[in-house]
Amino acid sequence: MTPQSRGRPLVALLLCGLLLGGCGTVQKETRDLSLEAATSAYLSALRWGYFETAWGYVDPKLRRDKGLPAGYQDVRLTGYEIVQPPILSGTGEVTQIVAYDYFHEDRQVVKQIVDRQVWRYDPKIKNWWLVSGLPKFE
Repeated sequence: MTPQSRGRPLVALLLCGLLLGGCGTVQKETRDLSLEAATSAYLSALRWGYFETAWGYVDPKLRRDKGLPAGYQDVRLTGYEIVQPPILSGTGEVTQIVAYDYFHEDRQVVKQIVDRQVWRYDPKIKNWWLVSGLPKFE
């Protein structure tokens, strides 16, 4: 065995390690991008009053055999602010805090609530679900 051929298995092993490490990075980046897409689309649906669409982001286990809860038909958002961007917890969930300015059409009084959103990733279907439910606009 020549000195050059002895180093080939080591080089091959290092390349495999780098490729596998790269796959983990790509998966994380893909998951991060899908979280950003989900939270952005969810906030946009709320902002424009598409509460049925926003309801579709709620974990299917929480909305099983249930329609959109009552009380959203006359709510209008005037703005929102992401108070705390998504933070990954040790349980694999992500928490984001959002402040909403809103009013009920029949009352015309602007209010603000702070919503603590908890999102969980489903690796089987590669999708994020809102497990904290829709905000309570009272």
